[in-house]
Amino acid sequence: MMEMTIRQDPIPLTTDAEGIVRVGETRVPLDTVVQAFDHGAGPEEIAYQYPALRLADIYGVIGYYLHNQQEVHRYLRQRKQISSSVRQENEFRFPMNNIRDRLLSRRK
Repeated sequence: MMEMTIRQDPIPLTTDAEGIVRVGETRVPLDTVVQAFDHGAGPEEIAYQYPALRLADIYGVIGYYLHNQQEVHRYLRQRKQISSSVRQENEFRFPMNNIRDRLLSRRK
């Protein structure tokens, strides 16, 4: 009788210094893979769109996402709130009104 050793591979996700969850050893955030998958892209298509990602890592991330959707969606909502807050702060600090005129005046 043939035997096969079944092992548990680690989930290919890491959290960087800013708290952003990245896929494998790349800079591609979890958000990117989840969004592509939720919009109907399969693992092979995601790998084609993001060549830095390994296909096995994409499958692992999708499997993790399918088993932990509530937690992942909570994380994604938090990321969206932080991103929105940073964007608002930047828009306040660096207003875009009359930007063309201000840039053109710098040329003179």
